[in-house]
Amino acid sequence: MNRDQLRAPAVSVIVIVYNDAARLPTAVRSVLDQTLRDIEIVIVDDRSTDGSYEVAREMAAGDPGRIRVLRLPENSGGCGAPRNRGIEEARGEHVVFLDSDDVLERNACRNLLEAAETTGADLVCGLCVRVHVDSRTGKEGKWYPWLYERTRTLESISELPDLLVYDTLSTNKCYRRRFLLDEGLRFPVGIHYEDLLFSARAYVAARRITLIPDRVYDWHVTEKPAPTGVKSISNRRHEIANFAHRMEIHRRVDRLLADSGLLELKFHKDVKFLKHDLVLHLRDLPFRDAAYRQEFAAIAREYLESIDRAAFDRTEPVHAICAYLLQMSDWDNLLPAVDTLTNRDKISSSLVERDGRVYWCAEHLDDDFGRHVLDVTELGCHARPVERMFLRNALTGYARSGRTLRLSGRIVNPLGVVPPGARLAGELEFYARRKGVRLRTHRFPVTTLRHEGGFLAWEATADLGAVRPLGIVDAVWDVRLHLDVDGKRTSTRLTAADVDLGSGALPVRPRLTRLVADRIEPVVSARGHLAFRLVPDKKAAALVLRGVHGPAGRLAKSGYRRSRSLRKKLASGETKLRIYHEVFSRLPVRKGLVVFESHLGRQYSDSPRAVYEEMRRQGLRFEAVWSYAGRPDGFPADATLLRRWSLPYLRALAQAEFWIDNQSYPLKLTKRPGTTYLQTWHGSALKRMGFDDAEWKLRSRAEQEAQQRTLDRFDRFLIRSEHDVRTLARAFRLQEKTLLRVGYPRNDALVHARQREEASGGVRERGPLAAELGIPDDRTVLLYAPTFRRRGGGRQRFELPFDVERFADAFGDRYVLLVRSHYLNHVVLPPSVRGRVVDVTAHHDMTPLLALADALITDYSSVMFDYALLDRPMFFLVHDYEEYVHEGRGTYFDLLERAPGPVVRTEDELHAALGSLDEQTVKYAAARERFVAAFGEYDRGTAARSVVDQFFAGWRRG
Repeated sequence: MNRDQLRAPAVSVIVIVYNDAARLPTAVRSVLDQTLRDIEIVIVDDRSTDGSYEVAREMAAGDPGRIRVLRLPENSGGCGAPRNRGIEEARGEHVVFLDSDDVLERNACRNLLEAAETTGADLVCGLCVRVHVDSRTGKEGKWYPWLYERTRTLESISELPDLLVYDTLSTNKCYRRRFLLDEGLRFPVGIHYEDLLFSARAYVAARRITLIPDRVYDWHVTEKPAPTGVKSISNRRHEIANFAHRMEIHRRVDRLLADSGLLELKFHKDVKFLKHDLVLHLRDLPFRDAAYRQEFAAIAREYLESIDRAAFDRTEPVHAICAYLLQMSDWDNLLPAVDTLTNRDKISSSLVERDGRVYWCAEHLDDDFGRHVLDVTELGCHARPVERMFLRNALTGYARSGRTLRLSGRIVNPLGVVPPGARLAGELEFYARRKGVRLRTHRFPVTTLRHEGGFLAWEATADLGAVRPLGIVDAVWDVRLHLDVDGKRTSTRLTAADVDLGSGALPVRPRLTRLVADRIEPVVSARGHLAFRLVPDKKAAALVLRGVHGPAGRLAKSGYRRSRSLRKKLASGETKLRIYHEVFSRLPVRKGLVVFESHLGRQYSDSPRAVYEEMRRQGLRFEAVWSYAGRPDGFPADATLLRRWSLPYLRALAQAEFWIDNQSYPLKLTKRPGTTYLQTWHGSALKRMGFDDAEWKLRSRAEQEAQQRTLDRFDRFLIRSEHDVRTLARAFRLQEKTLLRVGYPRNDALVHARQREEASGGVRERGPLAAELGIPDDRTVLLYAPTFRRRGGGRQRFELPFDVERFADAFGDRYVLLVRSHYLNHVVLPPSVRGRVVDVTAHHDMTPLLALADALITDYSSVMFDYALLDRPMFFLVHDYEEYVHEGRGTYFDLLERAPGPVVRTEDELHAALGSLDEQTVKYAAARERFVAAFGEYDRGTAARSVVDQFFAGWRRG
């Protein structure tokens, strides 16, 4: 034996294998191809029966200096024993584990080793990526990527509890071998989920842990059976022993944390258990029999007793509800809750209202903890109309006769959203699951539909002889029931996990040939819904599949994929931009065509609306187009409505003589020279905007230039005060000739409201909106309108900075509070404040709400500049002032000094200020006058008319 063979390698990669001869060479090759050459490979065979050991020995014979092969005397049934044997036999200074069905990233060992040597860490962790090998597109998903955004070193796992809680893998890590030996770290044997305990022990024992952002491990995920025919541990959750093993591992980890004095980590782990570990098994419950459920509950109940109750508040409500109902063995309420767990946003319970709060069910409300957990008021289900509800539709009957199906079911009716006297109609729809082949759907009327309080019962008959599949490409058909309630429609799926679907297939007539398939059988989807699958004759199927996978089939599939790719490309944003610039922009400008848009198409509101209505009032001859995003509800019937980013919308913009909006048309659209862009903007600025924003200044020169090009599209920019000139105009780098000092058209109505009030000696007109909102004549109207709060992407929930129920109790006999969150946020009000606090966020236009309000409560919103025109009291609730001003964008002036009303930080201060409304009105009269002079000097009530006179006077009818 020479000196090189005696010297310890830098890294030992322990590859474990059991009956995986086909994939083992790929795993080993990923180690041999590492850019770090100083590696040994220790293959440990867990007594395979398929030739894996022989394959391993052949590879070792081909590279004896780097590969060693070991074999256990008998199969251990898990990963622990072969990994432990590998630790004992490894000679490297560091150890890495690899499973035979996965691979290492090419630079994994080099990156892990460099981090270990640089930081002296006992343990180095890198990014694992789940690769879905069954997917044609090679779908990938990073494993908890937020842990690996940057390189960092921890002196203790308590510095980053999420690492222990979430990254429980042993395979994306590099361990100092002396650390493993000194700490006696070994995997538990004879029990599944051994990684959880081993990783926890390693995290707790490590004196230093380093995380690197590099991809190191590819975890190959497959839904198809492994070559051995045996499912992986993660795909065997239907086995009760699997769940029992998971619970035992969790108990051992808990004892470890307790013994180590790391109880705070135990709390984080409790939260993750409720959000993840328990959820994985709960989703399978609807598919299991009563005996399994009872045994499952018995195992889970014991462990759930050890969970910190505070952890229930750190999970999504449905997670906490499921855990609680499981503890109570309340299957009648639990199984519907699991349906919601599996199908996000589905309302699976009829719900119940008690004392102004909404609960998942009527049971367990006498238990204080149960009442707390089952409170689902914050979900806002009580505030949704039926057309915005995804309702549980439980299949209760399934019978067949020839090609005919007789189905029945019950649709949940939460809080009686469907009243007893509602007009009801419904239809069943069968449609191919694969979107690309939904050439047609098949609908059958629901013959019986009746109201049964908390449920709607239905019956229907479907003749599947009308369903004509092509075969192969549309092998799976889903079913849904469309429910019509007084003209409003919602769609439901048929939950079928608890219904006997029989074993017989139904005959169908395929479009091409019966060789493809001539029968269809019912199945239950992974989400628990009824579906149908084509069942071909076995011999015919072999012929068809041979053709499908042969030259002709490959040609057909290739053609289909090319056509689908072409359709996708034609619908892409890049293609639409090319069509806009290369096709539509060569069409002639259409005189008199005006495209209006407000808040990116989300609303019919603001100054664009005011200008449009003034043009209609004056009877001008023009062609009006309004863009909308989402639904066109609430937009004007006397205009052409076009969906934002649709081809007709892009064509209208390309040919329009005028663009009028308050924010921005799509940024990458070049405005034609023949088009005039009137930018009304959507409010004066308190917070820094445009190039005054530090974030904009940090962008690259190319990004700044692209942003400037979008701003340079403005031909005229409406100004309401010289403050706008010093702030918005400068921040957007607008030229003086662009500025139009006429005020905001949306504010004309507010100026007129004040003028009418002054002319009538202080009499205030409320108008029809008060009656629409149900506001009593003897109530003072307060409007709470905060600015936008960012909580991540999408339309986000806004948390009120005060207790709305306390507010209603304190002031409900005097005030009605209107809550208007930003259009990108939404708010949920409990039923207990009904009639005293009203959510008016859905109202497109803010101006009528401002005119109705007797006083305004806001924070930093630009609505303060508009409302000041009414000369009514304002209150500023700025509970997060330092954070907003100093950690955010910054502001153009100090609100604390110039606010035309009391500035309060707390709920108590707000209540005190509102208790003396008349006093505040008088006290801040001079401040309001100064505020209007500074920020609304051009708002004189003539803005809309001025804009029309300057740009559209020639369009008046003769």
